[in-house]
Amino acid sequence: MRFGTEPELRMTDREFRMFAELLRRHCGLHFGPETRVLLEKRVARRVNELELDSFAAYHYLMRSSSPGDGELARLIDELTTNETYFFRERSQLSALIEEIVPERLLERRSRGGGPVTIWSAGCSSGEEPYSVMMLALEAGLAPRVDLRIFASDVSRRMLRKARQGAYREASFRETEPRLRERYFVEKDGLWRISDDVKKQVDFIHMNLVDPSKLALLGAVDAILCRNVIIYFDVECKRRVIESLGEKLHLGGYLVLGRSESLIGLSSSFELRHLKNDLVYRKPMPGMASRDPWHRAAAAAIAQEAPEEGE
Repeated sequence: MRFGTEPELRMTDREFRMFAELLRRHCGLHFGPETRVLLEKRVARRVNELELDSFAAYHYLMRSSSPGDGELARLIDELTTNETYFFRERSQLSALIEEIVPERLLERRSRGGGPVTIWSAGCSSGEEPYSVMMLALEAGLAPRVDLRIFASDVSRRMLRKARQGAYREASFRETEPRLRERYFVEKDGLWRISDDVKKQVDFIHMNLVDPSKLALLGAVDAILCRNVIIYFDVECKRRVIESLGEKLHLGGYLVLGRSESLIGLSSSFELRHLKNDLVYRKPMPGMASRDPWHRAAAAAIAQEAPEEGE
């Protein structure tokens, strides 16, 4: 056992590249020079907790452990940012429940029925999918009849918190008092979400950069992937967006965070201006975009394209 103040560990340039590449390859997390200090401090903390002598020893431990629930999974828990709260960017959630779900319900019923499927990709501690379910209940939608919600995250620690459904005051900064009173019960200083909401969300562990994990989930009608791809490098962003597009039904919707865009990443979606917000849609075959911005952008690209034979 170690005693006293631990010596401050410093990563060499080579060690930084080793850890950054391992994390990028496994889960898409991007660490550049601007985030080197964060990576160094979080990794050093685990090195000391495990009473190892060097970053190299810890890197070997990560590479030799189980990728599912070993030390690599523990480090991802330490490194991922999980700042969220209920009803974050409310207009996007309103667009989902008030516009996208009714549209997709009509489409589904015209083809034989079934609930609209929604996937919260990168759900953290569960506030996002639970917010969607609460709004759905408020709108009179029937869980598992009108819609079904799946939620995933790369952090097993966050998924445990999501399944527990117990939250502190900071999670309610945008929650109307009436909704908290209706769907939560206070106990031991925590607000616990009602079983009527909790049992309607199916949580699964998923790594967005691992195609084998994505195969666990069937095609869906809408994907919420908000404030997730900002942590990936460009190559990884493109791969993840392509994978998300493959999981969407034709005509399905992709909702990104307000600071995120598909510009330079994908041309497989059209930008839709809904009443409540902007979203991306996977076009139906032969469907012309109804969005003026998208038509103008497509026309500009066509003008810049060289004539055949040039």
